[in-house]
Amino acid sequence: MVNPLAGEVSVTIDGVPHVAKLTLGALAELEAALAAESLVDLVERFEAGRYRGADVMALLVAGLRGGGWRGTATDLLSADLAGGPVGAARVAAELLARAFTPPS
Repeated sequence: MVNPLAGEVSVTIDGVPHVAKLTLGALAELEAALAAESLVDLVERFEAGRYRGADVMALLVAGLRGGGWRGTATDLLSADLAGGPVGAARVAAELLARAFTPPS
């Protein structure tokens, strides 16, 4: 079970639920993977709907790795993600939102 107050999001891969969370290490990995100017730029891309498939994939991998998963982007290429591309984009956006929203 995920804890939204801790920034966790559930990602179902091949029918198996996983916990994803953007830890500081995961955020650093994400910046490197996307060669982003800043994480704020990435957040703004999502808010404006200008994100790319590579953004979604990198966010999912970083979040999953932050949640303890030891896979790679290659592992996700042929995986069945619950909700398909739209579900993946939703999870990626949720990861960003929870990472940068203080718990209330």
